[in-house]
Amino acid sequence: MRAIFLDRDGVICENRSDHVKSWEEFEFLPQVKHSLVALSRLELPIIVVTNQAAINRGLVTVDRVEEIHRRMITELNASGARIDRVLYCPHRPDEKCKCRKPEPGMLLQAARELDIDLAGSYLVGDAATDLLAGDRVRCQTFLVLTGRGNSQLWPAFRAMGNQFTITRNLNDAALQIIEAEQQVTLNPTT
Repeated sequence: MRAIFLDRDGVICENRSDHVKSWEEFEFLPQVKHSLVALSRLELPIIVVTNQAAINRGLVTVDRVEEIHRRMITELNASGARIDRVLYCPHRPDEKCKCRKPEPGMLLQAARELDIDLAGSYLVGDAATDLLAGDRVRCQTFLVLTGRGNSQLWPAFRAMGNQFTITRNLNDAALQIIEAEQQVTLNPTT
């Protein structure tokens, strides 16, 4: 089984320089609900993988982050979209964990727990670190220009060459994922 992995901040919601620390600070980006409705029609799990160092920085509690995720999923479900799982890394970059992107730990965890073929999966992010995590497990990677995407273009090119797809936003990435999945359905041996 393949999956669609999405970063949260900058892909689904506004990326705040002071971190999203409450539901009141969470703001869906334009067209995200529509995009996730379209992706939800595919028979692929949709999994959010998000670095949340604000937890270990003491800016937000685990309970608050999980509340934000519950409310995000509830609102998406109400619009006909779905998120099947949310995985997050609470570690700061200096903690050198294996789950914080660009490390692929959250992707590997999802693969183990849900029997996902990572090489056939997709990852959509707004930072070079997202793309590197996906590339390390051979996901097809998309850099959206929302969130930090514009400022991350050159770091992404330096890290990965041209081994990723650039899209304006999640909606454009969703259209390309849907088109790729239609090709898989039409040509199941490829």
